[in-house]
Amino acid sequence: MAFRGPKVWLWRWRRNPLKRRADAVEAWVVLGAWVVTVLAGVIAGLTATRGVEHGLAQERLQWRPTVALVTGKAPGSSSASAGTNGKTGSAGNNAGDAGDGRSADTLRVWAKVRWTAADGTAHTGQARVRPGSAAGTPVTVWTDPGGRLVSRPATATQARTRAGVIGGLAGVCAAAVPFVGGRVLRGRLERRRMDQWDAEWARFGPLWGRKTW
Repeated sequence: MAFRGPKVWLWRWRRNPLKRRADAVEAWVVLGAWVVTVLAGVIAGLTATRGVEHGLAQERLQWRPTVALVTGKAPGSSSASAGTNGKTGSAGNNAGDAGDGRSADTLRVWAKVRWTAADGTAHTGQARVRPGSAAGTPVTVWTDPGGRLVSRPATATQARTRAGVIGGLAGVCAAAVPFVGGRVLRGRLERRRMDQWDAEWARFGPLWGRKTW
């Protein structure tokens, strides 16, 4: 078993007659791995963050609230939501709309609604409405430029938070590739160097025990 002495920083970059070619190669591998790791993480993180922020900003610009009408009586009893009208308001919301909070979502049921897009075409779909809503009850849904149902777009603050989280995860994932690759290559160089030391010790070690007189 090879004995490891105290760790000396930057020893691979110092002049030493015992330093081998493998030591110099390992020094460049370590340096290159750290440089690529940092660059990959920063570039990937910033790119993902800007991409997410741009996409969410486009959603805020293009997605619009639209008034839809319930096509038939919604499941449930209207008395369940009548007692909470003062707290939750009268406007409905679609599946992804978190504007009323989690407590309001428990007072919504799925129902079929219809609405007219900006180009005049009629659309139908499923949205969350108050239990027992009668046919023709207006509810507010969010639609994209094509008239399709979408969720409520994220606010600027929510967009920054979401972009930061996604950018951080993308940066970590991108940085992990060169970091792990560098560690694997460094481990192989380490094993190769130890094998060379063992082979030379087995070759020259016995000569030290011989008598020279």
